[in-house]
Amino acid sequence: MTENMKSKILTVFCAGILALSGGMQSAKAQTSSWFNDKDLTLTGVYYYPEHWDESQWERDFKKMHELGFEFTHFAEFAWAQLEPEEGRYDFSWLDKAVALAAKYDLKVIMCTSTATPPVWMSRKYPEILLKNEDGTVLDHGARQHASFASPLYRELSYKMIEKLAQHYGSDSRIVGWQLDNEPAVQFDYNPKAELAFRDYLRTKYNHDIQLLNDAWGTAFWSEAYSSFDEITLPKRVQMFMNHHQILDYRRFAAAQTNDFLNEQCLLIRKYAKNQWITTNYIPNYDEGHIGGSPALDFQSYTRYMVYGDNEGIGRRGYRVGNPLRIAWANDFFRPIQGTYGVMELQPGQVNWGGINPQPLPGAVRLWMWSVFAGGSDFICTYRYRQPLYGTEQYHYGIVGTDGVSVTPGGREYETFIKEIKELRKHYAPRETKPADYLARHTAILFNHENSWSIERQKQNRTWDTFAHIEKYYRTLKSFGAPVDFISEQKELTEYPVVIAPAYQLADKALVDRWIAYVKNGGNLVLTCRTAQKDRYGRLPEAPFGSMVTPLTGNEMNFYDLLLPENPGTVVMNGKEYTWNTWGEILIPASDAQVWATYTREFYEGGPAVTFRKLGKGTVTYVGVDSHNGALEKDILKKLYAQLQIPVMDLPYGVTLEYRNGLGIVLNYSDRPYTFNVPEVSKVLVGTEEIPTAGVLVFSM
Repeated sequence: MTENMKSKILTVFCAGILALSGGMQSAKAQTSSWFNDKDLTLTGVYYYPEHWDESQWERDFKKMHELGFEFTHFAEFAWAQLEPEEGRYDFSWLDKAVALAAKYDLKVIMCTSTATPPVWMSRKYPEILLKNEDGTVLDHGARQHASFASPLYRELSYKMIEKLAQHYGSDSRIVGWQLDNEPAVQFDYNPKAELAFRDYLRTKYNHDIQLLNDAWGTAFWSEAYSSFDEITLPKRVQMFMNHHQILDYRRFAAAQTNDFLNEQCLLIRKYAKNQWITTNYIPNYDEGHIGGSPALDFQSYTRYMVYGDNEGIGRRGYRVGNPLRIAWANDFFRPIQGTYGVMELQPGQVNWGGINPQPLPGAVRLWMWSVFAGGSDFICTYRYRQPLYGTEQYHYGIVGTDGVSVTPGGREYETFIKEIKELRKHYAPRETKPADYLARHTAILFNHENSWSIERQKQNRTWDTFAHIEKYYRTLKSFGAPVDFISEQKELTEYPVVIAPAYQLADKALVDRWIAYVKNGGNLVLTCRTAQKDRYGRLPEAPFGSMVTPLTGNEMNFYDLLLPENPGTVVMNGKEYTWNTWGEILIPASDAQVWATYTREFYEGGPAVTFRKLGKGTVTYVGVDSHNGALEKDILKKLYAQLQIPVMDLPYGVTLEYRNGLGIVLNYSDRPYTFNVPEVSKVLVGTEEIPTAGVLVFSM
């Protein structure tokens, strides 16, 4: 990650703890100036006035209000209606929709429409179109077909956005802004992108081509450049393309998205003084752009749970979804700025999956409670009315194709809204949480560039970086632990335990921070592949893995990779665990404990996991990646027991979170789960026996 990119990543989140009576504690967290904590959460729904006859708008807003919705969402894909001809703007229709929404007590989120440039632009200025690596130029008829690297596209976008911001920036009916729609990182091969990439490299390497040659290792395979003008966009599909160049290209691509969003935000901010600004990311954590636009007031995300996969539990798990899919997004987005919302949450059956089943009854409500449990300030669903034409005809809404019949998912939204409004009577400050829950607050250190680096040189086709991280994350959620995914800018000392899984790219400054954290009483868990390379993806001129030797005390003898059909085993406390993706055979320091060793290989008895006390803290090094996460779970159990941190043992599919003096238990599993509510607590929603897709909420 470049210093410029680092400076854009905001990770403001306080976690000081205040003691309260009755064994309770309240963490002193950043409070949002945009939302009232006493509301708990706000609930809204997308609406597209341009899709429906104007005579139906009032009926629709009236029904939204009756169902309990508190805000709506306009103009996401309406550029052609906002600017039907270049330079001619028409906001009259949108003014009518805003006025009708206000009549029924619905605030409005306004959108910038940049995901869908109008056809006049694509035809008049074809140079703005995005170009794929294979040479295909995207065309009008879908969405997100314009190049963020095109100066002309940006100029045209900013003109439209400025007009929109001038018109609505001081309008009290507009509560906030969404930029673009699900903005992704573009791997764009438009000629303007290539020129921009060269400029990016000139700046990064101080106009010194030799610095770039050194960073990219271009002496290898006769790749040396004599001028920045010789550099082209890397062909990522080419198997042996220079992976150092690809690393910089991915940094550049993420920066293009970040800069486009940041400039939109700064432009709107000139006119919108009392309206917040965000965007709705798809949680593709390894794209590298989430959190990289510092002008945004907070981050939001999109989440769909049921679309034909079977990441859920049991035969019908595909109707409920992956138990950690929303939790992971919550724990990733919340720490960036302390405030987050979900801009687009599934309301029912969708249309774009491989197979599009009906969700299990109760699942839609379960997802809303899952978003709330993580600390969100708002939840919005896509969309109010099921469309009658276009690409998403089979996508459910809150009401069906007749425009009036409430869908099953719509009823579940109505139920959730009523439950939240009732719970507002039991308000307590956001960070009112039990002491034992706060005691197990754990951070997972995450940098997308580690995934980028590993992906180009996996060394084992069965390696999966995110599956590796999930083994630790799943365990922490079974402990009932609050988890934050954090960047390197975050202060580590507020966490009793920090885990840095497969953190391949590092430098001395980072390792020194880790050492200071441990010596001052922190407990650090490092895993295989950590600190093997520098920030350019190069191996240091030193013994393999020695960058962390001053911390772990370990030297690495060698590492091994096994066939998946013939895995190896490691033993800890007499129990065997299988592995094949990556295993480091360690030479531990004399003051280290060996927790696990390899068996059935020529290095039988070689250490795989070590534990070492350093200063006031500890460092655990897990040099192996197990098959199913059982080893990782037992290691963390042992560690937390030694640290006297109380943990729970929730089954996979059941999670527990606290906020606002409320305990929330969610059941994604395929069988009922009984949760014993503390005697001093009161059940507010649900029952102690929680069915599949059920929710239990209790006061403390």
